[in-house]
Amino acid sequence: MFVLGVDPGLSRCGYGVVQRKNGKENALAAGVIQTPPEMGTPYRLTLLRDEVRELIADYKPDVVAIERVLFQHNAATAISVGQAIGIVMTEGVSAGCEVVEYSPNEVKQAVAGHGGADKEEMEKMVRLLLGIGTPLQPVDAADALALALCYLARKGAEAR
Repeated sequence: MFVLGVDPGLSRCGYGVVQRKNGKENALAAGVIQTPPEMGTPYRLTLLRDEVRELIADYKPDVVAIERVLFQHNAATAISVGQAIGIVMTEGVSAGCEVVEYSPNEVKQAVAGHGGADKEEMEKMVRLLLGIGTPLQPVDAADALALALCYLARKGAEAR
């Protein structure tokens, strides 16, 4: 099973691909899609769409796990994140993937064991769970891998 985790954003959109094979999780890819702020929003969304479409074509995930945005201090940021989420959801569904959303607390609970984990603790847990020796930078990539791990943890719990 392949899971594409996405930490959505228009300026920086984290992604992580995790494979579960024989009961073990392995990270296949992680990174950040960046769009230039000087570009107009329609062009940035198109660039994001093209990159997400390419990731899905390359890795053929069964599932796309996206962070659900519950609150933003800045309305403009909330709108652009919502637009990015829409792009990712549409591309996932169009490719035949299951698309799921998780709140930040759900991800923290599944990966770190408690909803109060900070970014540093989450990044360390992701590396520990996936056997990655070097720090994941930027943190958006670790967040995306955490989303994929959250799906797999919840799927495993449902199976039990």
